[in-house]
Amino acid sequence: MNKTGKIYVVGIGPGKKADMTFRAYEAMEKSDIIIGYKTYMDLIKEYYPGKEMKNSQMTKEVDRCINVLKLAKEGKNVALISSGDAGVYGMAGIMLEIADGEVEVEIIPGVTATNAAAAIVGAPVMHDYVTISLSNLLTDWELIKKRLELAAQGDFVVSIYNPKSRGRVTQIEEAREIMLKYKPKTTPVAIVRNAGREDEEHVVTTLDEMLNHEINMLTIVIIGNANTFIKDGKMITPRGYSNKYEY
Repeated sequence: MNKTGKIYVVGIGPGKKADMTFRAYEAMEKSDIIIGYKTYMDLIKEYYPGKEMKNSQMTKEVDRCINVLKLAKEGKNVALISSGDAGVYGMAGIMLEIADGEVEVEIIPGVTATNAAAAIVGAPVMHDYVTISLSNLLTDWELIKKRLELAAQGDFVVSIYNPKSRGRVTQIEEAREIMLKYKPKTTPVAIVRNAGREDEEHVVTTLDEMLNHEINMLTIVIIGNANTFIKDGKMITPRGYSNKYEY
């Protein structure tokens, strides 16, 4: 009977080696096979010449995990990759569900899209924040709107994932309208596309002007709270240190 392999569910961060954790890089290095969505595989393939790699389609997450489990049962060590952090809109949850304790699964954390985007524009998530995906493929849009409403009422900094796609264009407009019910038009907003990648772009704007800028599926939109401000072109959400210390 073959000894089972191990599954590493790896968050590769934005995709560049410099933004990967040591654990992420090493997990892929010692795996027999790396599997993932083609776009993410293209980001890391140059770092592993000669390594066996298997591409998967975006909407085939369950099939991907079933294949990974099968390979691990055959004795292979397999790295299943996600961009950002595998446990944030990634593959960690579904892989654990499908593995069901049959083989060892190790989750390797990575730099999230929010963290990568926030670092580019300053320090907008220094205080309480939420991440909300506008994709309604797996979550009902009415529930997403409720979450947006409550996050705005609570004056959270809001990081929006999957804000707009070719077939889904009105959700970001509705999200902005919900935010405007509770946040002033002048609230700072960061729009970051392709964070940490070759064609990275960003702009710091306001809630009033945000829809005048390009937003797509590779964009993270960070909407500030009541205390967020812009200084020297950087977006800052204060933690409150000035109220406690003199500096």
